[in-house]
Amino acid sequence: MTRLFAGTPFDIPPECEDCGKPESECTCTPEEKAQARARRQREADRLPPEKQTARISVQKRKGGRKATVVEGLTDKANDLPQLLADLQSVCGTGGTVKAKEDVIELQGDHCETVRKKLAEIGFRTKP
Repeated sequence: MTRLFAGTPFDIPPECEDCGKPESECTCTPEEKAQARARRQREADRLPPEKQTARISVQKRKGGRKATVVEGLTDKANDLPQLLADLQSVCGTGGTVKAKEDVIELQGDHCETVRKKLAEIGFRTKP
């Protein structure tokens, strides 16, 4: 007897968090358990948009081109590639996510369009 209440009506065997079966009957592989643990951690790290502030600016690049830059949103708290895809479809332009810097860049001057879309999603914005 290794559990505190083993042999009593209060004995509840530990269950697998992924498949819900008792651990003695669990068929989950270590890779599946690691993926599920990572997914749960990502979901726990997410912040609601209302608690985040995005800073939007327009930067000049070489050749006189402009780029709209969205800063202040971390990849840990958001799904930046999905957010980039939403902003690209609204603006009709290309862009990229710089994951190391937690920055979204869009080609061209789309400051107002980006501000409206982020406010629609629920983010607070600063110029």
